[in-house]
Amino acid sequence: MRDTSDPFSRFSGIVETPSELTDIVGTPPAFVVDKELDRLDDLCREFIAASPFCLIATAGRDGHIDISPKGDPAGFVQVLSDTMLAIPDRPGNRRTDTFHNLLENDRIGLIFLIPGKGETLRVRGRGRIVRDDALRETMAINGKAPKLALVVHVTEAFLHCPKCIARSHLWQPDAWGETAHLADIRLATSRHANRPEPIEELDAWAKREGLIELY
Repeated sequence: MRDTSDPFSRFSGIVETPSELTDIVGTPPAFVVDKELDRLDDLCREFIAASPFCLIATAGRDGHIDISPKGDPAGFVQVLSDTMLAIPDRPGNRRTDTFHNLLENDRIGLIFLIPGKGETLRVRGRGRIVRDDALRETMAINGKAPKLALVVHVTEAFLHCPKCIARSHLWQPDAWGETAHLADIRLATSRHANRPEPIEELDAWAKREGLIELY
């Protein structure tokens, strides 16, 4: 009888052990494992300096997972040392999911992307939320320093192969699909939050609250 309490019970052939996974996929070549660094070398530093965008993954004590995008002019993530990064926290929607998770579980993962480049840089470590005035001032744009900075102690870093970027044609405009029919954040917020106000009123409210400011 089907276990209706398990949402995955509809599928057959579920992999449940590391040995099953290895039997199917195989083991990585030694150099794929050996390329992992415990600090940032010059190649990693150069990659971060050229990256205008990264994804930050965290998980709370209860297992709640969040992946948040961060973007700014290339080089916005500062390399403070071989094992230390600093990321400005610009104005946003004030959810601060990343920060709430870090207050419970300081483990953190990052993926850096560079437009037009297939490789990505993966970084793992531990994170802290800081208000260090001197650090935040170095992150100011248009005279506005971020209220907070995320500092990451790097414990692992490695460049990832470009296959996923190549398969997705991510940087090839000719391969992009049509998106005009998709909802924008204004429509999605109105519908998902069940707000009865016209979108124009929500726009005005968001502007008054400072939720659409870039810096």
